[in-house]
Amino acid sequence: MNEEPVLGSDGQAQPASAATQSPAASTTITRGARRVREALGRVIVGQSEAIDLALVTLLAGGHALIEGVPGVGKTLLVKALARAVAGDFQRIQFTPDLMPADITGTSVFDLRTQEFRLVRGPIFTNFLLADEINRAPAKTQSALLEAMQERQVTIDRETRELPPVFVVFATQNPIEHQGTYPLPEAQKDRFLVKIRMGYPTAQDENELAKLVAAGEAPERRLAEDLRLPVLPPGELEQLRAATARVRVSDAISSYIVSVARHTRQHAAIWVGAGPRATLALLSASRALAALEERDFVLPEDVKTLAGPVLEHRVLLRPEFEMEGVEIREVIKAVLEAVEVPR
Repeated sequence: MNEEPVLGSDGQAQPASAATQSPAASTTITRGARRVREALGRVIVGQSEAIDLALVTLLAGGHALIEGVPGVGKTLLVKALARAVAGDFQRIQFTPDLMPADITGTSVFDLRTQEFRLVRGPIFTNFLLADEINRAPAKTQSALLEAMQERQVTIDRETRELPPVFVVFATQNPIEHQGTYPLPEAQKDRFLVKIRMGYPTAQDENELAKLVAAGEAPERRLAEDLRLPVLPPGELEQLRAATARVRVSDAISSYIVSVARHTRQHAAIWVGAGPRATLALLSASRALAALEERDFVLPEDVKTLAGPVLEHRVLLRPEFEMEGVEIREVIKAVLEAVEVPR
């Protein structure tokens, strides 16, 4: 009997038998992802959508751009995620005078040994928080390009491998523009998703105030609830491997391609989503399906993630920007124009 091919995590066709998970693999995803999700929910009040997108990023092996005003919990989210999965955490405060070597590291001459030795930069970690990434010039931002795409850095013409688990979470303030540099399109395309962290609801803000008044501030919860990791070392790699085996039918993969191609045809869009965006939407949809305890992708997964995956990758035409058209509304219009598989 001929097997219907499905898309693998790299976008290549593979036999359906290779993509079908065993019950044990499915259970691994369910238990591991659920534990991390619950742990983050105990530390961070509200922001459930941001938590889910951060977990999608982690399971899919991507990177995330977090946009939000100060004080909504961007740094806390990344710190909590790193602790939950037993990962090393480093933070870089991006400033106009930050140099690429401050990120990657450099070779220095050791007077004692009379040899050059490598002083590794903060990029050699599992979770890198690039705080206010748009405050550094393009030359410095570009130091992350090779690392985000190839999981390696080149220092003094020598290539150094980064850890197998390497995730960049970059933050930026959506309101403040003075003293900032726009992210290059090539840089934005390396981020799997864009996470918007807005103000909490009135109910969540009241709950947060009560917790702080009772001496249960989020930082204290982080120290107490996550003093030990939720996932033991090595389990995250198993989770990622199981996520990559989530089934994607031909109909779903065609749907994802159609959504991406429609962004290139919409009247309001100047630059549409490229092939990397197509594969990113496929990868993220797989991760969301795993997070929802399924071993197959549904059209609803694609619809849910189309905005976070595509918004930062497409450019509106200037005349539509001047009219105040929101990119989120354009992505919704694109989804409405594409036929949903049954």
